[in-house]
Amino acid sequence: MPSARAKCGSLLRILGVVFGIAAVVGGMIGQGVLRTPGIIAGAAHSPGLIMLLWICGAALVAVSAFAYVELGTAIPCAGGPYDFVRRAFGDLPGVIAGWAGWLICISAQAFMSTVVAEFVHRLGIWPDVATPILAVAVLALFWAVNWAGTRISADSQIFFSAAKGIGLIALVIVLFALPSSPVPAPPPEPVSGAVGIAGLAIAMRAIINTYAGWEDTVYHCEELKNPERTLPRSMATGIISVAILYLVVNLALLHVLPPAAMAASNLPAADAARSVLGPEGDVALTCFGILSVAAITNLYVMRSARVSFAMARQGHLPARLSCVAPSGTPRAALAASVLLAALFAGTGTYETIVATNVALSVSLLVVVNLAVMALRHYEPDLPRPFRMPFYPIPAIWAVGINLTMLAALIFEDPVHSLAGLAILALVGVVYWAIGATRQRHLWRAV
Repeated sequence: MPSARAKCGSLLRILGVVFGIAAVVGGMIGQGVLRTPGIIAGAAHSPGLIMLLWICGAALVAVSAFAYVELGTAIPCAGGPYDFVRRAFGDLPGVIAGWAGWLICISAQAFMSTVVAEFVHRLGIWPDVATPILAVAVLALFWAVNWAGTRISADSQIFFSAAKGIGLIALVIVLFALPSSPVPAPPPEPVSGAVGIAGLAIAMRAIINTYAGWEDTVYHCEELKNPERTLPRSMATGIISVAILYLVVNLALLHVLPPAAMAASNLPAADAARSVLGPEGDVALTCFGILSVAAITNLYVMRSARVSFAMARQGHLPARLSCVAPSGTPRAALAASVLLAALFAGTGTYETIVATNVALSVSLLVVVNLAVMALRHYEPDLPRPFRMPFYPIPAIWAVGINLTMLAALIFEDPVHSLAGLAILALVGVVYWAIGATRQRHLWRAV
């Protein structure tokens, strides 16, 4: 039985494979799968090529996931990339990676809670309540769920993820089973070879973004029972399940909408549901949106508390944030993260940081794969319950692919992409200055 008093630096190892799968599924399935098929159809005009691109996206995710599984089973700590990078390259790079992950989580909480509020308004619920206030209320709800304890927050995520999967399966069944109204396809526009190549690159980036979120379980390695077995099973089952589900959803959309009509739509799933269910289709998709985005919000609340807890435990944030309640929740870290997210959501200042998130996320993928290679060199005897197959080919591919994506992001949106990297550079300078100051004080004391 856990102590009646909060302990510092110690989480409860009480989560199983069901939660692990739920975290992967819940992190990956969002609004992207309802919107992205239109982008893909705009680049690939044949159903066969559309499906091939989604399969390639799943393969790329698997390649990137190998590094996280190897390091997560070898270093089962709460900080995820923070702990991996710190072990491989030292404290300062680790702190930069930790702050990158924490900023992503905080701004994503603010953004996701705002989206939930907008969906609620779309249903006509509480129309007189301002969106920022409703967004803060959403964050307060998930703060309360997570404050209650790790088991309760984990069970809530299992429920959300199961409901999301059931919702998408129900959409597929409805699109295949019920007759649909004819949807006229706009005349296709001629596309040159060069434009087609650029379009395919944009499509692949959109697909990879739609698969994003698969790494959530890694942030709970310290709380997983038997992480050496639970983490690989969770990641493999979750990624494969979502990949299959995404393929089936696209088949269902293509059953109702021709590729040209999908390409002309900002939300192909809504158009397909409307053609089958009529006006009720919009309501159904809005309800799914609330459920889907709320689940991701809950995951980010859980994750951000673990990242800040891990950094505090190593002295890189106030020590108070490393205290853990008897129920397993790092409550001070949870409160700090949710308060910052609520501040961003209430003022709308999250938008600028959210725009930097993609570049920060891609940078983390690069540095984690570099960490795998560094630790294979510097710590060859480190116990690795899961070893990356065909090493080092997947790590090299992942670094190359993600560096290419990062270059494309900087080319397309240099302001926000470079701003995210500049924020990390500033964090590094601040922590370097703090470390240098402490070192001078130590020398003077000697």
